[in-house]
Amino acid sequence: METNQSMPLNGSIEAFFESSSYNVLRILSLVVLGVTFVLGVLGNGLVIWVAGFRMARTVTTIGYLNLALADFSFTATLPFQMASMAMNEKWPFGWFLCKLINIVVDINLFGSVFLIAFIALDRCICVLHPIWAQNHRTVSLATKVICIPWIFALVLTSQVFIFLTTVTSEQGDTYCTFNFASWGDTTEDKLKVAITMLTARGIIRFIIGFSMPMSIVAVCYGLIAAKIHRKGMIKSNRPLRVLTAVVASFFICWFPFQLVALLSTVWLKEMLLQGKYKILDVLVNPTSALAFFNSCLNPMLYVFVGQDFRERLIHSLPASLERALSEDSPQTSDTTAGSASAPAEAELKAM
Repeated sequence: METNQSMPLNGSIEAFFESSSYNVLRILSLVVLGVTFVLGVLGNGLVIWVAGFRMARTVTTIGYLNLALADFSFTATLPFQMASMAMNEKWPFGWFLCKLINIVVDINLFGSVFLIAFIALDRCICVLHPIWAQNHRTVSLATKVICIPWIFALVLTSQVFIFLTTVTSEQGDTYCTFNFASWGDTTEDKLKVAITMLTARGIIRFIIGFSMPMSIVAVCYGLIAAKIHRKGMIKSNRPLRVLTAVVASFFICWFPFQLVALLSTVWLKEMLLQGKYKILDVLVNPTSALAFFNSCLNPMLYVFVGQDFRERLIHSLPASLERALSEDSPQTSDTTAGSASAPAEAELKAM
């Protein structure tokens, strides 16, 4: 999700980029993005290797493998975004990479939150309907259903396909941004299209790309907590702790960025026409850097959330990842359950 929402071609943009507050926050953001790139590529690459090649294929590993693929793909684009940020949002990489990088960013960032909701739904089904889960929760079904979050993410990236391109200013600088120049005959028409499309994008990003998935996760957690409290059957909760840490870190990292993006959408007309609310422009880089930092956190959470930290230091890192991503129970199959209590106990232990 690129941070530029309007073409940075007005006369005051250079003065804004030269302000001390912006430069300090930009340097800090670049440092955070650099750390995110190194840790994200290495950590998510390790998760992909462990979950994809070392572990038995289960519904749980499929979910976390796809989440690692999304985070890995996103962090791989960070050097391009860092270069653009260091050059005051100029884009030296051409039209093709402008579209490609931002398409990859949008698909994988939307995909991440949808995948977290998918994993939460899977855990909820295991607890609320353990017999159905034992009979129908199979690897083949999960492989098909896991395509749905990616399809939703691809659909929500359509505005990047259509409107994002490179634009050259009067000073000869090139930017990668949304361009609505061909979507109206007059300046007023083009401005109306720009405000309408960017407002729609902001609302979709906040509601469908953040609020709804987080609401699904909250509902799932409420149902799980109610069932566990009522039955008192829980004995091992490693997968639930891992998922809780993943969800909490995602919300903490992404909420400031989503809030700034929402306010920028609400006040879009005032920002474009009157130059108001410049503080939101200043906050874009640090909040986006914090949001992007989430992409390197999950591998560390897989390792350090759960059993004793000292034990994790003794064992190898791949072994720790295998334990964190395992289901704590044999993979369910299509065979009919022998009794109601056995699958229920197994799935609650898996939480």
